[in-house]
Amino acid sequence: MSDIVVKVRGKEYIVKTDRRYTETDEWAKLEGKIVVCGVTDYAQKELKDIVAVELPQIGRVVKKGEEIGMIDSVKATSTYYAPVSGRIIEVNKELESKPELLNQDPYGKGWIFKVEITEPSEYESLLTPEAYAEKIQKGKH
Repeated sequence: MSDIVVKVRGKEYIVKTDRRYTETDEWAKLEGKIVVCGVTDYAQKELKDIVAVELPQIGRVVKKGEEIGMIDSVKATSTYYAPVSGRIIEVNKELESKPELLNQDPYGKGWIFKVEITEPSEYESLLTPEAYAEKIQKGKH
């Protein structure tokens, strides 16, 4: 499947079709019982140059929608949230020294954390790529 490209006010945003999305601009990619999480292309472009990422603690149990950490950019500080409930099993330590990976590769090297999911139905309830693309298009942020 090819990615969706959304054009809004002269900017282009990529929406990957192999994952789900939250209303608060996080992405979640299911890999077995593990969900890899990060922030969307839209989120990183709105924040501009990211200078620091607060990583969650490994072993922490989170609920869907719970505040996980903060992302600092030259423009603002933004909170990010857990897309699903579960236990955090891994964090992207590379972001501590290279927070710009969120800008350079938000869907790849810029992942933030991995969760062992406890409620698989929560993943299915996230926005589909098409619904998220429509949300960006309509400017519902």
